[in-house]
Amino acid sequence: MAAPELSSLPEAFQDPKFRARRRVNWVLVGMLYAFFYMTRYNYTAINAQLSDLIGWNNKQIGLFETVMPLVYGISVFVNGPLADRIGGKRAFLIGAAGVFVMNLLFGALLLVVERPAIWFYWFKDEQRQKTLIEAASLNHGFTQPMFLALLAVVWGINGYFQSFGALAIVKVNAQWFYVSERGGFAAIFGVLIRLGLVLAFSGVPLLATLGLNWAFWIPAAAVGVFFVCVLMFVENTPVDAGLAPVDVGDGAGADDGKPVALTEVLRKVFANPAAWIVAASSMMIGFVRRSVVDAWWPKYMADTFHVTKESMGGYPPRQFAAWAIAILGIAGGFVFGFASERVFQSRRAPVITFGFIGMAVFLAVLGIVNHYALNPWAVASVIAILSFFVNGAHGMIGGAATMDFGGRKAAATAAGLFDGMQYLSAAFVGMGIGAILDRPNLGWAVWPFAPIPFAIVGAIVISRIWNVAPRGRAAH
Repeated sequence: MAAPELSSLPEAFQDPKFRARRRVNWVLVGMLYAFFYMTRYNYTAINAQLSDLIGWNNKQIGLFETVMPLVYGISVFVNGPLADRIGGKRAFLIGAAGVFVMNLLFGALLLVVERPAIWFYWFKDEQRQKTLIEAASLNHGFTQPMFLALLAVVWGINGYFQSFGALAIVKVNAQWFYVSERGGFAAIFGVLIRLGLVLAFSGVPLLATLGLNWAFWIPAAAVGVFFVCVLMFVENTPVDAGLAPVDVGDGAGADDGKPVALTEVLRKVFANPAAWIVAASSMMIGFVRRSVVDAWWPKYMADTFHVTKESMGGYPPRQFAAWAIAILGIAGGFVFGFASERVFQSRRAPVITFGFIGMAVFLAVLGIVNHYALNPWAVASVIAILSFFVNGAHGMIGGAATMDFGGRKAAATAAGLFDGMQYLSAAFVGMGIGAILDRPNLGWAVWPFAPIPFAIVGAIVISRIWNVAPRGRAAH
């Protein structure tokens, strides 16, 4: 994506010293954020293997896809104003410490399994089916309900600490990026998301060949490494880094390094009607993301094409899906960011609208491909194209609109509102999709079509602010 012409930026943002220091900040918080995603979706990447090991059905698997986003969604509302008060760096470190501990604990609890579940496999209409004969045998007096509940609680607590990630990265970078650079930031934000997801969906199944517990322990170790890097080398603001204060052009003035009053933070975001429209649109993205692209597709491929056992090279369609989803998701972020800045003069709503339309179209295509039982390569390709639209729209909301509507002073609060609404909607998806899949008359045949109404509603809602631009940029 082309960045704004350097000469068009204020003088402070052209300073090579400023840009070099910003790059250090950006790389380190960006990598930590990517590993947050890896430690959030490592469960999703191997939920089919966990199901086989323990003896869970789809609804039990869906419990985790409900608990995590529900706790996350509530937590970002609460922690957004907190992050605006304490600063992005401190918020990131709190989150990273909790994510590290919870992933270590989840992996350790899997050692309770003494004997794996026993399944009976059979064929119906040339499709392999399976029936649970006996659930896994557990050590240390654990019962199956107790074990399920404990793992769900640990994963929910992980969701609480995960919530600091998006708040922190937006809060830090709102201090360092001028308003006309934020479309580019949104594109890079999308790269980080997809990097974390490809680490999860491609890398974690390979880690799982060492044992399912390692799929949680190794990503936790990566978070620990970047915790130390952020602690030592990241600064919240240019002032904290020994540079002059800068005005990022969002109407908040130059940063003076002083904390912002809570009332000002809340008023900046929650009194803005346009911010609530963006939040509602984010909620619609949540239904699509967690129904297909970021949650259930690995289980779909496992059940439909029996892609469960990963060699060190990975089963080709599964690995192709993980990488194609990442690459096209990254492309979506750059295309949407470029169009937002260069075609629509920093207006975010037009490109998000087109994103929702693309989601609706390719969800329908996925349903058709699924209906005609085409091969896994076709399914992977369609889901990857869907990722282009999902990630492009999400990147604009999570990366640019949060800073536009929150500004330097309230960026984390805006991120909490937008991200929180998305994950609250995702909480309905988890056990809901699981229940649909366990119904013989519904199952995977209905799965691709279920999110289409939400994509349509999202397009209608976000188009209401088609001409809204961030302060400091006029709409055309």
